[in-house]
Amino acid sequence: MDLGFEKDDLVIGIDPGSRIGLSIFFFGKEIENSLYNSVEDLVSHVINVLAELRAKRKLVKIGNGNMEIARKISTMLNLKFCSSFELEFVDERKTSLKIKNFNQRGKRDMLSAKYIIQREGYRHFVLPLSITG
Repeated sequence: MDLGFEKDDLVIGIDPGSRIGLSIFFFGKEIENSLYNSVEDLVSHVINVLAELRAKRKLVKIGNGNMEIARKISTMLNLKFCSSFELEFVDERKTSLKIKNFNQRGKRDMLSAKYIIQREGYRHFVLPLSITG
């Protein structure tokens, strides 16, 4: 799947909701897709991935289907991750249409996270609070 990113970009897609889908692409390939029931567990895992993988650019894309959870995720990432990354909220409408009848154990949420990676949205650069005060 060509996502139009540079080879050494780390791109993380998150589908927020009661079940949180996660898809991670690195060097143009999906290296993980998983499901979380807790924002805290998701954020902890995403921080580990952001910290451990060396990438020229780190981009976190969050679907806007549940902005309450999306904002909670972005706030927690900003508070707990002590380095810079790009954050983008994307329109997740129609990410579930193709997979409407495909929700065995949250697979739809994980696939939605993969589709979120392919979407463009409003992007901003997040500087850690340790730099901005």
